[in-house]
Amino acid sequence: MEYSGNIIIKNLFKSYNQNNVFHGFNIEFQNHKINIVLGTSGCGKTTLLNIIAGTDKAYKGQVLVNRNSISYMFQEDRLLPNKTVLENIIFVLKSNMKKEQSENIANEYAKIMELERFKYKFPHELSGGMKRRVALGRTIAYNSNLILMDEPFKGLDDRLKDRIMDEILKVHKNRNNTMIIVTHDKREADKLGDIIYFLD
Repeated sequence: MEYSGNIIIKNLFKSYNQNNVFHGFNIEFQNHKINIVLGTSGCGKTTLLNIIAGTDKAYKGQVLVNRNSISYMFQEDRLLPNKTVLENIIFVLKSNMKKEQSENIANEYAKIMELERFKYKFPHELSGGMKRRVALGRTIAYNSNLILMDEPFKGLDDRLKDRIMDEILKVHKNRNNTMIIVTHDKREADKLGDIIYFLD
């Protein structure tokens, strides 16, 4: 039977080169809420997301999380270089839906991210902010139960950032999924967060 409770981390120990990042750390993230992890650079926010996602297994402690349906937006854009904007979004959708449906959703999110004019461009033809928006669109286009996002609005201007945050709130309301968003920006945390966790 799959685990279906809150995301719980108990007695976590994690170090890099003998430098402790987490030492007996405990935290619980609420299901069906937007959980914000707020803190300065180097306090372990990204490490925490990697542990929750299962990409980092070099730790001691207990991590209770259902990874059956998960979207993860890394700090790096991680776009497929040989695929266009549209194809990068379609790539995460095509395993769960028919071609026409995945194309329609990809077009919708290209428009939401204000990339409609660039949807046939390849990553090397895009600015850093555009690549970030492709990664954002790809993350929230996929209807997953758990969405992890690491500094998702990095490099975006305030107008576009506010519009995309509104879209994230809409997605969360419609899907009732669980989100964990890492940021160091208090304004982003205040606008999006149901619950805000401060890491020091």
